[in-house]
Amino acid sequence: MAASVQSVAKVLLRLTPSILQPLRIYQRLRPRASFSPVFPPSHTFCQAAALQEEGAAQAAQAAEALSRYREKPWAYLESEEFMEKYGSDPVWTGYRRNHKGGIPPQKTRKTCIRGDKICGNPCPICRDPNIIVHHQNVKLLEQFISPYTGMLFDPTKTGVCMKQQKKLTEAIDASRNHGFLSFQIPHVDFTKENYSNSHDAVGLTPPPPSLTSGESWYKWYDQITPDESEVAKVTTKYKAYLK
Repeated sequence: MAASVQSVAKVLLRLTPSILQPLRIYQRLRPRASFSPVFPPSHTFCQAAALQEEGAAQAAQAAEALSRYREKPWAYLESEEFMEKYGSDPVWTGYRRNHKGGIPPQKTRKTCIRGDKICGNPCPICRDPNIIVHHQNVKLLEQFISPYTGMLFDPTKTGVCMKQQKKLTEAIDASRNHGFLSFQIPHVDFTKENYSNSHDAVGLTPPPPSLTSGESWYKWYDQITPDESEVAKVTTKYKAYLK
């Protein structure tokens, strides 16, 4: 009996490497599941689905807010989101463009968004999609107008790109034409001399000078000596019409 057990054990020992080698190769080639040892696999799948649903809900809310602000761009400046992000400061406060060296360039970039490509550190208007330049968005336009001169700030001060600067210029002009933005007309104090009717520009037209027969209206016209060849050409050409 003992001899038979020993023979079986020897056979199993011989077969063990041939059986274990394919199993080791399979363990190396099979993909390892990234399951947490603390939570079961079902909990991991539920958590990923919950995160995906939460991201979809946030994207839907952002799209809804963006569509709402496109119809009423002035509503964003009155929202709590804007106050938490910017406070009472203008949208361009503290903005600094990325550039080489310590001296900033003399002109801002032409545009921040070209098709699907967005440059690094876009301007204060391009970086926030909820900020829309519109002639009725008075609170936004007032942030780019100097309270002392009533003129639009230079883009080197605000940091906006040239495309948005052009939109701001057109929106401010349209807003002033529609009466949304007030502007002051400089007062000019006229003197009494400006209202006088004795000036030649507002006075009576002098009577024409009296002319005798054969005298030209302009004195300098008699001093001009015509070219005889040119006079002969004109006389020949219009001979039938001359009396």
